[in-house]
Amino acid sequence: MRRAVVTGIGAVTPVGLSGRETWENLLAGRSGIGPITRFDASNLPVRIAGEVKGFEPTRYMDTKAARRMSRFAQLAVAAAVQAAADAGVVIADDERERAAAAIATGAGGVLDTIAETQVLLERGPERISAFFIPTMAPNMGACQVAMRLGLRGPAMASVAACASGLYSFIEAKQLIERGIADVVFAGGTEAALHPLPIAALANMRALSRRNDAPEAASRPFDRDRDGFVFSEGAVVLAIESEERALRRGAHIYAELAGGGLSCDAYHITAPLEDGSGAAHAMAAALADAGIEPREVDCIVAHGTGTPLNDVAETVAIKTALGEAARGISVTAPKSMAGHLLGAAGALGALVAVMACAEDVVPPTINLEHPDPDCDLDYTPLRARPREVRAALANGFGFGGQNACVVFRKYRR
Repeated sequence: MRRAVVTGIGAVTPVGLSGRETWENLLAGRSGIGPITRFDASNLPVRIAGEVKGFEPTRYMDTKAARRMSRFAQLAVAAAVQAAADAGVVIADDERERAAAAIATGAGGVLDTIAETQVLLERGPERISAFFIPTMAPNMGACQVAMRLGLRGPAMASVAACASGLYSFIEAKQLIERGIADVVFAGGTEAALHPLPIAALANMRALSRRNDAPEAASRPFDRDRDGFVFSEGAVVLAIESEERALRRGAHIYAELAGGGLSCDAYHITAPLEDGSGAAHAMAAALADAGIEPREVDCIVAHGTGTPLNDVAETVAIKTALGEAARGISVTAPKSMAGHLLGAAGALGALVAVMACAEDVVPPTINLEHPDPDCDLDYTPLRARPREVRAALANGFGFGGQNACVVFRKYRR
């Protein structure tokens, strides 16, 4: 069976404007969460977020293309261009039909939907942009990446709430294993920072209200956690067949070894308390990769910092990995980057890949008072050097959608 390997990383996140910068800031425990500056949030109960700051879309596309692209697609294109450059991937004309994009999202162009609705109400239907539909459609992240990089194979766009980003890597692996594609740009993107979704999530009691201490607001697995922090961003990885990567002498970060999916079929927002759905996805991912629990050294947790999810994920890890769970370093990048929703799993994948490549696990910051019900090793406060033979990335979404992807240290 053809092997899938990671040869390039790209990211535009609250903690960095590149894959390398994002990784280094996560290792250093730097938070990207702060007061909202994109709009006036003074009347909102939650006034903090993980904003992408300093992003200039015209570094990655021309002005005309940027104007016709929603922010979520702009971020995806930027991350994909970075991944291609990092991998040194150039798609020749005779390779285009075997080059693909798998870019997932949760909300797609929701910002454009809100903006054009306001135009309709205030200025009438004749003032609605003719480009509204192809701007807001959730598939446009994948399609814009394909157009920018000249990829004429499949362009896929899974929508699975907060599990979305990990679906893309399972799709990439399948495309490569089945011989449909030789290179896939896979990841997730999200740009939904607006008073409407923030108010809705705040009313759901899902968001942290630590407005006066934003950097301390995201506290996965901590006793005093009070919800997640809403964020935006995109992460894209270049995934190639091992044969293609070796033929061109590419640097290989890690192997994309396996993936598993499941659904709780339980509740629109709450997870199964026994974590059985998430555990099933993790066990399926390990089986797909042919990896035993004792070979796993790192888990990049979904780790939202909500009371229910952190306990359910802890139970799921112990169920899926048994006694081996006690020796695994778990890390929660949302403690620093916040919750990137449809891109959260892709950020988790980047962390898993780099942990395998560099043998170090980033910290879970703000973990100052461990919850007794969350009793695993969550790598509190500081990064930890250790051998990472295999790393899991978890993603669990509203509606009970669960995804887990396994990355393994590359051995030829």
